[in-house]
Amino acid sequence: MPRFRFDGILTEQGWLEPGFVIADGDGRLLSVSNRAPHDGEPCDRIPGFAVPGFRNAHSHAFQYAMAGLGEHLRGEADDFWSWREAMYDLALRVDLDQMEAIAAMVYAEMLRHGYTAVAEFHYLHHDRDGSLYPRPAAMAQRLMRAADAVGIALTLVPMYYRLGGFGRGALPEQRRFLSGSVDAYQGLVEDARSCAEAFERVRVGVGVHSLRAAEPDEIRRIFGEAPESAPRHLHIAEQVREVDECLRHLGRRPVAWLLDEVPVDHRFHLVHATHVAEFEWRGILERGAHVVLCPSTEGNLGDGFFPIRDYHRAGGSWSIGTDSHIGLSPMEELRWLDYGQRLNDRRRNVLCTRAGDDSGDQLFRTAFEGGRAAMGEPGGAWFPTGEPFDAVILDNAHPLLHHCKPARRMATLIHGLDAGALLGTITAGTWRVRAGEHLDGSAIREHFDAALASLGNR
Repeated sequence: MPRFRFDGILTEQGWLEPGFVIADGDGRLLSVSNRAPHDGEPCDRIPGFAVPGFRNAHSHAFQYAMAGLGEHLRGEADDFWSWREAMYDLALRVDLDQMEAIAAMVYAEMLRHGYTAVAEFHYLHHDRDGSLYPRPAAMAQRLMRAADAVGIALTLVPMYYRLGGFGRGALPEQRRFLSGSVDAYQGLVEDARSCAEAFERVRVGVGVHSLRAAEPDEIRRIFGEAPESAPRHLHIAEQVREVDECLRHLGRRPVAWLLDEVPVDHRFHLVHATHVAEFEWRGILERGAHVVLCPSTEGNLGDGFFPIRDYHRAGGSWSIGTDSHIGLSPMEELRWLDYGQRLNDRRRNVLCTRAGDDSGDQLFRTAFEGGRAAMGEPGGAWFPTGEPFDAVILDNAHPLLHHCKPARRMATLIHGLDAGALLGTITAGTWRVRAGEHLDGSAIREHFDAALASLGNR
């Protein structure tokens, strides 16, 4: 039975100091308090501060294998669309075993950086020639196995993908992504849900890759017939070209079309939404939907800036994701998000609305709450009784943290530190990462090295 005494623990009400955590034999939380348990049993004394684990709301696990390989100029113009060609090349190579090994490595790295849950935006469904595996969700099952093995909670979101652009057939290099019909996609989702039953910490959502990847009636049907509790994810308005093509083909901007044609609500998570007009982001807010922002990937691809200042100040919900995994630090994602807007505005603390507001607190609180929604988790207490105890542990011996007032801890972490300031990461009451190493790191790395050697793409 896990029993911890932390120097402090961050709850939705603020810091408890010290912080006592008691969990059951399955790692499910029994109590969180600033008072020692009455039974007199000893607690494991941890010289650090426990904060809720970050949620990674957008991941393409296989793309970790190409991180850093797209940073040379391919021609006169180099943007998302040229990067996509390199991504397709990798997508056509990866087999089931390689996918599992790559996913285990990147999920372990997420844990090392402080993420304890991830939403996998999954569209690499089929065999290399585009044929179905004997089990339609075989690739999804490998992602579930990888997450379970390393100890990270997973929300697997299979994507519907049938077209190669607005009004265009799919490209040959997209063959592994494609569903022949909505019925076929729904069968894939059902098979994924069946696979998930074997794992304690796997949820399954639904999604459409993008408006350009499906016909309007297909989009309406997929979201209209989705399981009630399933989170709904899709890419939208990431590129100016996508917005222009949507205007030509559908007569409206992407987010405007979605809000008009689909019953968007609190279950929807719009990934990127970079190029939105004010009336569109206000529509997202009014519907109670969420935006998923991936600053390191969006910066790497030259996407542009989401209007985070105005959206956040108006009460908009958002989360962060590592997307292509060119960066894996939640602190880096939040810094990029904040600093991009600061540079654009030539002002500091742009997310704060009142004197005394703290940027670090604003960033963490909003990203955490939005991230929970993206996973399909309920809201409420940050450490809910009866749920697995997941936390990232800040090192109280770090020179900046040791002397830091509680009210400035999260800003110090987010704006000034990285994974080197963490003692480790706990999920379901069990240490998964300590002193910068995953407890199964050697085996994870061995399988990853073998996968990359066989891929030969690096």
